[in-house]
This record gives sequence, structure tokens and C-alpha cells, in this order.
Amino acid sequence: MKHEHFLDVNELSVEFRTRNGIVKALEKVSIHVDKGEVLGIVGESGSGKSVTAYTIIGLLDRAGLATNGKTAFDGMLLSGAKEALLSDLRGREISMIFQNPRAALNPIRPVGKQIEDVLLRHVQASRHNVRKKAIDMLDLVKIVDCKRRYWSYPFELSGGMCQRVMIAIALACNPRLLIADEPTTGLDVTTQKATMDLIQELTQNRNMSVILITHDLGMASAYCDRLVVMQKGKIVESAPVVKIFSEPQHSYTKKLIAASPGPKSQLADLIATTGEMSEADIEQLDTPMQQFGQKKSATPNILEVFNLVKEFTVRDPSRFRLPWSGKISSHQTFRAVDDISFSLKRGESLGLVGESGCGKSTTSSILTRLLDPTSGDVIFDGENITSYSSVQFAQIPQRAKIQMVFQDPTDSLNPRYTAKDTIAEPLKRLLFIKKREALNERVIKLAKMVGLPENLLTRFPHQLSGGQKARVGIARAISVDPLLLILDEPTSALDVSVQAVVLQLLDKLKRDLGMSYIFVSHDLNVVRLLCERVMVMNRGKIVETGRADDVLKNPQEDYTRNLVSSIPHFEPNKKVA
Repeated sequence: MKHEHFLDVNELSVEFRTRNGIVKALEKVSIHVDKGEVLGIVGESGSGKSVTAYTIIGLLDRAGLATNGKTAFDGMLLSGAKEALLSDLRGREISMIFQNPRAALNPIRPVGKQIEDVLLRHVQASRHNVRKKAIDMLDLVKIVDCKRRYWSYPFELSGGMCQRVMIAIALACNPRLLIADEPTTGLDVTTQKATMDLIQELTQNRNMSVILITHDLGMASAYCDRLVVMQKGKIVESAPVVKIFSEPQHSYTKKLIAASPGPKSQLADLIATTGEMSEADIEQLDTPMQQFGQKKSATPNILEVFNLVKEFTVRDPSRFRLPWSGKISSHQTFRAVDDISFSLKRGESLGLVGESGCGKSTTSSILTRLLDPTSGDVIFDGENITSYSSVQFAQIPQRAKIQMVFQDPTDSLNPRYTAKDTIAEPLKRLLFIKKREALNERVIKLAKMVGLPENLLTRFPHQLSGGQKARVGIARAISVDPLLLILDEPTSALDVSVQAVVLQLLDKLKRDLGMSYIFVSHDLNVVRLLCERVMVMNRGKIVETGRADDVLKNPQEDYTRNLVSSIPHFEPNKKVA
């Protein structure tokens, strides 16, 4: 059989064996990639994008079975190939950037050593130069102070920095085919642009082929030559990028484009795809003001932060040792948050933006009192909450007034708890509600408030979609009627249609419940849609602040201008020439 393309996938079908029977994940999927081409695969969660990628490189789950079709790479048949051959190809000829970097990286091995492992495994370096090559790769993906970060463990890095390490590992052996599964989900816009520019440069200089799996249509329009749109395991549309965005043919493609936020979009403009709530559905949700009757103070500012500083002790990189194996002897410190001051009004939304490692998550952790500051004061609802240690704060009534929606809707939920148990937990621990009838009544009300069907309350996290898990996380956070809700990248891992629903839901909850938001995000379009003000951080300092529209449309600082100019976007209603 002659193969005309560099990668040729012909009528691939995949099934999974489950407790409830056979599930068809792919049905006669056919794609091809030529040398030097970037193919984008877009679609919602469960459409079969990642299953296609895993099947190509022989990493399909044990419960999965390719029932039909063949895959050929550079004339070599991969379907039915022995594991020894596939193992040799993976990393050297075909490399993959996995969607969840924390799960893909070894948690007890320094990241630099993990890059070395790949280089040595595929004989791309010797023992004498492997460290230099590993450090060069960290530098290539814009890791600051890469010689020190070489010795860092994954848990010591931000999500965005872990993603960059994952990209460095994937590119270390100069593969000829790169499969990138949501490669920039946890990255800020400037690092995202730098990463995609790097991949684009390698594509051109080395004639490398790329399969880019993404839900970011702006990125797909900027970097892909062709797009494949998948829905429920089938390809519904395939065409050059220009044609997809100027003349989409399939109704599903049109809805995906309509659900994507652009530089001029408003929340009301975002349209959910079939199966998700519409804006009208969200507006009809029962969200009465002060559902649980918490009394509010009359002070104008809910939060005031003065001269906040957080320093971390830096481990001695010359000593190769586990960080928990003894006392850290180094006297060097790293200032993650550097003397910042700001305030937040009641009922206001403040966007906190900046590159990975700029101090956003550290600031959020201090505000929620999960971390103790080195110095400075946080005045919340008229009380200095930094006078309590993080352990003490967990025991006082103020704990219930500050809640957080975490970045990863999967990892933040207890896999052994049903949705009902998860939402009920803060009610039992913080409001001390013990009676089953009262708990059930409040959990059902909260589920209705966030648009979660009552029949899903008995399901475990792995039985819920990404959007449903996000709603469980939001319901848990608002269950104790907080005054301040801190949202750490709540939509970064969600499909555009689910993101549209979650953003409209958050906007309604803020209006109806009078909560204040601090919205931490890399997506400046999303920040503009949800926030009145925005605060830009760089290396622990606040470099610019003001009304969201003013800062994002007319930035005054070079750093902010660079952030704004790096946003990938397209005009959904504008014809492409």
C-alpha cells in the first residue's frame, strides 16, 4: 500500500470497554499531515481529539481497542507494530506534548534530569554534554534562571512553568512529527506566543510536521494551515484555516466560532453549543440575594492590601537532594510577591493578569490564607487577617467568607466524593449543618443555582464532564455565601462553549449574590468580559492597574503592551481575504 502523506490515518475506529458496555470513541476518522504542515484538530471534550493522538503513537488506554483503520508514518506502518519499535519512535521521531504536565512529569525527579533522561535514552547527548543541552532546552522555552530551575521539582514550579518543561522535553530530540495536545493551556499569552512561534520556527527550519489539538480557535487560526473539526468521534468538517473561519459549513463549527471570545465580544454574544445552557437558561436560574442570610458590613472596600511581601528560601542547587529530606541550609531567598498594595470594592471584579511565575497564584494563596506572608497586611471586611497564621485562620468564622475556585476542576475535587458530598462538605465544616434534610435541601438549591442537574449529584468526578465539574467547584465555593471569591484560571481547561456558560454563570452569581471577585487568568479576553478593573503583575510587582477596557485597549506600560499584542484572536464575523 502506497502512502502519499508524511502521516496518513485512514478510517480509524476505536472502542472502549466499560462497565456499561462498549463505547465508540472514534468512527472512521481519516486525517493526513504533510511534511512542514501544521494541522489543527478542534472540538469539545469527548470529541475524540486526544484518543486520535494516543492511537497514532500507540499509547491507547488498555481498555481501548482500534477496531478498524491503519496509520502510516513516513511510509512505515504503525498499526499493529511491536512496542519496541513504537518506543524507539516516541520521543525521537514522534514526540508529544501532553495536556496535563503535572501528571506527565515525574514528581520526585528534578525537571532538568527528566530532560536528560530523554536525551540519553535516544542517544542525542553524551554524559559530558547532556546537562548543558538540558539547560539550553530550559532556556529555549523561556524558563527564567534556568540553571537554578534545572534542579527544581515539578511541585516547586507554577502550572505554566511545568508546561514549558513538558514542551522542552518534547522538543529535546528534534522530532519530525510533534503532537501537541493543548500545549498552551496553562501558559500566559506571551509565553504562549513564544512557544507557538518556536514550534512554527522549527516547523519551517526543520520541515517538522505538527498536529495541534486545541480548543483555542484564536491560536488555531494563527498557527495552523488546515483545521479538522471533530464532534462525538467523527470528523464533521475539514478545510484550510481561511475557509473554516470565513465560510464554515457545518452547524457545529459555526457554534464553536460563536462561543469563542474575541477582542470585541460581550458576554451576551457568546453562544453555547448544543447540550449546554443558553444565556436565557442561566438568567432563569434561582439565585436569590444572600441565599443563606449572611450579614454584610457597610465598609466600602471588602479588601485592602498593604505592602504585601512573600519570600521563599531557595535550595542550594549544588546539592542534589530531596527537598523534604532535611532542613534547607541555603540563606538565599526568592521574592515572589514584592511590596504590592491594592484594594477591592464590594461587588467589584478585579482581574489579576501576568506571565507564569509573576506572583499571581502566590498572592491568591496569601489572600485565601493558605500561605503566610513574609510581611504586609491584608485587611478583609475591616479585620487584619494576617494577624492570624494560616492554621489559626482555618478555625475562625472569617474562613467561610473567603472561598476559592481552583484552576483544575478535576484535581480540585475528591475522587471519592460524589458531587453532593463535595458541595455539602463546607456546609458541614464551616456552617456546622449536620441534619441530613437541611443539607440535602441546600445542596439541591446550590445545584440549581449553578445549573447542575439534580440527577448528577450522585455521580463521582470521573463521571462528569469538564463543565459539570467546574459547576460543582463553583457550587462548593459559594455554598457558604462568601463575601470574596477568588477564581484561579477557572475556565482555562474548558471548551469554548462550556467556558461561555461558566462565564455567564459567574457574572449572574456576582450580580445576584453581591460577591466580589478576584479573577486570576492568562486569557485577557476573558478578563475584559468579566472584570471592571485589571491589575497587571510582573516579577512580583504591580506594573499597571486601571479599568479593564482602558488597560487592555490603551496600555501604558511596555510589559502590558507586550501582553496585549500577544493575544491570539480572530474576528468571527469578519470575512478573511
